[in-house]
Amino acid sequence: MKGIKLLILSALTAMTGIVTAQSNYEAPRTEWGQPDLQGVWNFSSDVPMQRPERYGSQAFLTDEEIQERRDQIMAQRRAADEAAARLNIDPDAPEETSNPGGYNDFWFETAGLGDVVRTSHIVYPEDGRQPSYVEGANIQFGGLGPDVPGERPVRYVVGGIDKNGPEDRGLSERCIVGFNSGPPFVPSLYNNNMQIIQNKETAVIFTEMIHDARIVPLVDKPALSDDIRLWSGDSRGYWDGDTLVVETKNFNGYRQSFGAAGNNYNASLTEKFTRVSYDQVDYEFTIDDPSTFTDKITAVVPMIKMAGQIYEYACHEGNYGMINTLRGARVEDELIAEGVDIGERD
Repeated sequence: MKGIKLLILSALTAMTGIVTAQSNYEAPRTEWGQPDLQGVWNFSSDVPMQRPERYGSQAFLTDEEIQERRDQIMAQRRAADEAAARLNIDPDAPEETSNPGGYNDFWFETAGLGDVVRTSHIVYPEDGRQPSYVEGANIQFGGLGPDVPGERPVRYVVGGIDKNGPEDRGLSERCIVGFNSGPPFVPSLYNNNMQIIQNKETAVIFTEMIHDARIVPLVDKPALSDDIRLWSGDSRGYWDGDTLVVETKNFNGYRQSFGAAGNNYNASLTEKFTRVSYDQVDYEFTIDDPSTFTDKITAVVPMIKMAGQIYEYACHEGNYGMINTLRGARVEDELIAEGVDIGERD
């Protein structure tokens, strides 16, 4: 089953590394004459966001490097299949051979390699790497491991600083912001789907993760005043030829600007959506946050058309993980108060 899933994902995303699918492609039009961007699009990718330093200013892999990467992927898949074939899930088997391993890898979304593959999604700065931090910029690193030292507010999406209350947990654990829900859209482990819905005066950018919808006016409309701040910011859009440009400001500052850095209170985001073939939209975003980075960041992430639909992501309604995390911490508190040694607490 896992092998089938990998093949399906490779087929669906085989073009994710292509720079332009068809240079002479003309996007279909809506009834209002706008380029039709409507549909469900997947932004999975196995291209790193930041360029490995060994590539320097090399923006694309060579044919030889692409083949080497394909060989590595196939070797990893063969090793995974062989490990699965050896797996003994007999409940009476010895413990060292009965562990089925983590189940989440079945759901991971990875992309197949196309004929033209970038070395990184970041295209500016030219080295493909995140620029330096501004002195004094807030840096918080989360993760799936033990809690990390820190203070509220927790601005990263995965992990936490403690378990005294939900405010100690990351934003995705609290069902506020998903780890790939954007804006901007950054490829991640799964749920890399978004949907665009258009009418004459608005575009709706709807994300699968956390089930969030941005309604983007495409007409001249006053921006929000500076004292009104939102988790996803305040977006305004316009057409530049066949490209939908969305400019977003008024972030609330309770999220990081990009990666592990800063808060996004002073950040501005420009997104560009251009349909370059029937089944591909080129998505480009630029982050400008002078309070966090010494330069802007621009990245390009191809999105591939999906035949399916987006289902409801009912995170708050089914957030048993948060309840059980806090409940387990309270049990540990009681045991510690009774003098029970529970070992190191994550």
